[in-house]
Amino acid sequence: MNSSALTLMVLSMGTVTALTAYFFYRVLTAPQRPEPDSYTDDDE
Repeated sequence: MNSSALTLMVLSMGTVTALTAYFFYRVLTAPQRPEPDSYTDDDE
């Protein structure tokens, strides 16, 4: 494997890993939304 192929592979894998980590962080640190209580909201 030549050096340009290795560089491209490392950069692409690094980009995918960084994006995955970023979006996992955003999902796991997002404030929780209040979930509607279907039992009490059904008293119409």
